Amino acid sequence: MAEPIVECVPNFSEGRDKRVVREIVRAMQVYGVSLLDWSMDAAHNRSVVTIAGAPDAVAEAAIRAVGRAAQLIDLTGQHGVHPRIGAADVVPFVPVANYTLGQAAALAHHAGLEIWRRFGVPVYFYEAAARRPDRVRLEDVRRGQFEGLQRDLRADSSRHPDLGSGELHSTAGASAVGARQFLIAYNIYLAKGDLHAARAIAKDLRASNGGMFGVKAMGVLVDGRAQVSMNITDFRVTPVSQVHAAVCRLTRTHAAEAGDGELIGLVPEAACVSEVGGELPLWLQQVPDFSPKDKILEHRLDLPMDWPDDSVTPDV
Repeated sequence: MAEPIVECVPNFSEGRDKRVVREIVRAMQVYGVSLLDWSMDAAHNRSVVTIAGAPDAVAEAAIRAVGRAAQLIDLTGQHGVHPRIGAADVVPFVPVANYTLGQAAALAHHAGLEIWRRFGVPVYFYEAAARRPDRVRLEDVRRGQFEGLQRDLRADSSRHPDLGSGELHSTAGASAVGARQFLIAYNIYLAKGDLHAARAIAKDLRASNGGMFGVKAMGVLVDGRAQVSMNITDFRVTPVSQVHAAVCRLTRTHAAEAGDGELIGLVPEAACVSEVGGELPLWLQQVPDFSPKDKILEHRLDLPMDWPDDSVTPDV
């Protein structure tokens, strides 16, 4: 029987200091784990790392990364566009091969327990790993962000973490640890239009507002440019090409115009199928410098990245 493979895509609340992010990535170097991708976003002040391999090894790598992030990131002085509750903000486990979502949820529970035991970082479980129905959606867990959650915990016991005391780590906050299927983090800049237009477009897109199934979206300002920032949680039901077409249509409604796309992390090969044989779909053609060998998951599994050392800085 083929060996199981699980992916983990932890997000860290630091996207400006290469030294810090490199140290966190280095902490994830565990036997049996491959480094597939890592990137930094200064405007969102966030970094995203993708690793894959044997489930227990991947869990250990993620646990160590949370501990290193807690040492190096102080949320009391951290600011960025992206909402966050922790230094290691989200730690999702994703089944890739010969592994079920239920097994990924059990792995998340194991990782969360070790995060709390080793580092004193409280843990909330979300999506398939959620232990309460009101914590399935990440946005509900992260409501109020680090500062708001700190205040809420003092007055509302229903917001206490699943693991840990009734307060956050003083500088590292809490981590949301979960299990889910593939998620595509895809953003579109507006070539014409302002933040108000981006927010209106995002509101129309969001599944929670009656928009497209499995789409989470928000309008943000990145380096002075309006952006529709999206997570597509089920690309098989709602293909990214349909999301791209919807954004283009909505920009016209809101007196705006779609510009370049941006892909954060990796994308499964099945999401890259074009209606035109042999060509990349339009939404990927509009992502500058998109490289299939670097950004398609299956390609990276065959040819992973080298782990960084003291002499290596990320190409961002």
